[in-house]
Amino acid sequence: MFLKHLGVLTVATLSALAAGGGVLQIAANARQPTPQQGRIAKAADGHYWATANVDGAPVRFLVDTGSSAVTLTGADARRLGVDLARLHFDQPVFTAAGDQRAAAVTLDHIEVAGVRVDQVKAMVMRGGLPASLLGMSYLGRLSHMDATPEALVLSR
Repeated sequence: MFLKHLGVLTVATLSALAAGGGVLQIAANARQPTPQQGRIAKAADGHYWATANVDGAPVRFLVDTGSSAVTLTGADARRLGVDLARLHFDQPVFTAAGDQRAAAVTLDHIEVAGVRVDQVKAMVMRGGLPASLLGMSYLGRLSHMDATPEALVLSR
């Protein structure tokens, strides 16, 4: 008899839960992180340029999937409060302009079009770089990146 009542109670509970399926769905969705998605429009020059929030300051980047790391110009690094005199420019960097040396840094965060990545490894160049590069140390941590004729769509 106990098992019969337990079966009825279980069926009744499941029926009530199914009827209030929205409640279950909301609870399940609450546990899922909300995906971040952003869009970078293609510029007239055919490149993707993004203004990012880097540690609370704006930095304009050229999106460069061929760069293994986010790379900052010396001027952008100084604007972020980096003391170039205290950096060790001991990292070899191979660029189209020739071999150079860069200093390794870690940025607290980079947020591009609402898509934030924390603790991003980056390089600082003293000179020879016309613009900061948004490289793979940021891009490679995204869950998806899609280049269209109009825009670059970033997802995390």
